[in-house]
Amino acid sequence: MMGMPEIPDDSYLRRVVAVLGAFRAEDGEVGAAELARRTGLPKSTVHRITVALAEEGLLERQGSAMRLGLRLFEIGQRVPRQRVLRDAALPYMTDLREATRQTVHLAVLEGNEVVYVEILGTPGGPVMPSRVGGRLPAHATGVGKAILAYSPPRVTRAVLDGELARLSERSVIAPGLLARELAGIRRDGVAYDYEESGRGIVCAASPVLGPDGEVLGALSVSGWVNRMRPAGVAPAVHTAALALSRTLGHRDRPQAPSTGPVRAERGLQMAGIGP
Repeated sequence: MMGMPEIPDDSYLRRVVAVLGAFRAEDGEVGAAELARRTGLPKSTVHRITVALAEEGLLERQGSAMRLGLRLFEIGQRVPRQRVLRDAALPYMTDLREATRQTVHLAVLEGNEVVYVEILGTPGGPVMPSRVGGRLPAHATGVGKAILAYSPPRVTRAVLDGELARLSERSVIAPGLLARELAGIRRDGVAYDYEESGRGIVCAASPVLGPDGEVLGALSVSGWVNRMRPAGVAPAVHTAALALSRTLGHRDRPQAPSTGPVRAERGLQMAGIGP
């Protein structure tokens, strides 16, 4: 990267990543002093890094402050996994939103957190704790639990052995309880969030699987607890996730949710997706 000093080791790169990661979704422009506070780096180091990033278009200067640059968005759109998954998922997400009139999420797992790749909101829907490009602890979200239930044991174990943060008074933070819940999700194919990620918000989610059965991400439908019954939208979510999985090359279908053949058929019709 032009304008940056030669990097004798990876410490400088880690500082660059720390500065970029310090920007938040709600930020407009952020000054060097605030970035230094958020990263714990010296202000002089932050200033040097932000000047170099601005020269490359990764940041944009606004007076004495900085904001994320358009070039970062352009680079982000080239990420293969998210782009392919998002492009394939959008038709199914649109169908789900039309069928349920609720907010639809697409997320992937990274470490112990889910990253939201796409969100289709609805007028009058709840203010979600999620945002496109944002992260939440996997154990406290429907999409996260759906992914963890179908992840390799080492991935699930890393989450169960780690810190299970409490996002609300309903978040499941006991490893044993979470492990039992994940076993049920793998059996039924649907995960639920009952105000675990935020007060008043509920959701139903299902995993999206790839050609070899690997879990690629998850779809979910979310809404207000007094306006949406998660079990009612579960068949549609599950059907959409199965159809998306088949589009992505998956052939062995996980077991349908235990809602009965009539409910499952109704979910198929709601999603507007053929078998």
